[in-house]
Amino acid sequence: MGEPKEKKARSCLAFKNSKYQEVGFTQKVKTWKNLKQIISSQKSTGEIAYASIDAPDATKPAKKYSDLSGLPAPYVDPKTKLRYADSDEYQRIQHMSNDTVIGFLLLRRAAQ
Repeated sequence: MGEPKEKKARSCLAFKNSKYQEVGFTQKVKTWKNLKQIISSQKSTGEIAYASIDAPDATKPAKKYSDLSGLPAPYVDPKTKLRYADSDEYQRIQHMSNDTVIGFLLLRRAAQ
């Protein structure tokens, strides 16, 4: 009896061009290479970018945490070099023995 509903709906859409074809937009399938293949291909070109799997050094400074509570520590006791987060921890540090302070520094690998 007439055109199907789908064809009528398509023909009324003004922004669609029925003669348009997607040409030149095909996607290339990438092949995966393992590290050995990458190194051997770069040796042949003379440019070596992957000499090892090790990550480069961090550019951000390491976060500092309290030696007592593990919270972020903005303060350092000048006498003992222990890091602390608040005044309560500072009072605890002042009453610690020298052996305890050395033990905390050894845990953090900062012993003198």
